[in-house]
Amino acid sequence: MATDPVRWGIMSTAHIVRTSFLPALAATGDGEAYVVAGRDGARAEAFARQNGVKHSAEGYETLLEDDAVEAVYIPLPNSLHAEWTVAALRAGKPVLCEKPLSVSAEEARVVLSVATETGTPLWEAFVFPFHHQMNAVHGLIAHGRIGEIREVQATFHFELASRNDIRLSKELAGGALNDVGCYNVAVACQVFGGEPVDGMAVARWAPEQVDEAAAGVLRFSDERRLVLSCAMDLPQNTFARIIGTEGEIRLTNPYHPNETDSFELWRGDWSERFGSEQAEPSFAPALRHIHQVLRNREQPRHLAIDDAMPFVCGLELLHRSVRSSRLETA
Repeated sequence: MATDPVRWGIMSTAHIVRTSFLPALAATGDGEAYVVAGRDGARAEAFARQNGVKHSAEGYETLLEDDAVEAVYIPLPNSLHAEWTVAALRAGKPVLCEKPLSVSAEEARVVLSVATETGTPLWEAFVFPFHHQMNAVHGLIAHGRIGEIREVQATFHFELASRNDIRLSKELAGGALNDVGCYNVAVACQVFGGEPVDGMAVARWAPEQVDEAAAGVLRFSDERRLVLSCAMDLPQNTFARIIGTEGEIRLTNPYHPNETDSFELWRGDWSERFGSEQAEPSFAPALRHIHQVLRNREQPRHLAIDDAMPFVCGLELLHRSVRSSRLETA
């Protein structure tokens, strides 16, 4: 029935399922973790038992064949996102796919063409556009509080706990740009509302042959630019600045704000501080919106077919520059 919780199929037992997705799903009150699938059936069964998921399944195909599954969350390694998103869309399942949606612009075009062809909703798991904080920032910008935007400075640093992390796997499309630099690019695309036209970046390479840290610049039209830094081997830092001709907005965490985060409006020596008002798990507003869409109570917002390509193209520009820079200095 339309009042029943939306039944989610979870395609992986990845760490983010337990730490981010499941707490947010519980907070919405209108969705349930119906089944979790993994390549290893025993591991999926144990995960389901330990984390309150109703059922488990061996193999991702089994999940897609289950008529009871109404939506699919895909937190697989980056290299598998496109393949299984396409499979889920063709199975008629609305999808929330972890970022990045794909590992190339060519792959993204294929995924988005399938989403368009099937008419099945697809979201990429950048959840910050659904937060009150980002809505408030857009409001300040729209009302001219910082003048015309010229630059976004965005940082996302954290430290990996282990060298066995899949984010250090070249085969699985790991690396700092794909894991956290993508947030920098996505925030800039949201703020500027357009697609980058060129960019350059340099990286520090891990022994595993992925970028462990990277920094660069993406240029948008009218000389607007993103200045970014991302790393998987530095202390946690998620600070960002949106700089305009008359002032700037400073955010302690534009990506996954919580109740301790804030943002400030600065104009000369004057400033005003705002709380993020994000007292629930970061994924919750996005999941709640998806549930409303699937129950025909809201029109979909921030679909991948509308938002994904500028971000994917920007990320690809940075990857090309990083690879070129490495070849030149080799």
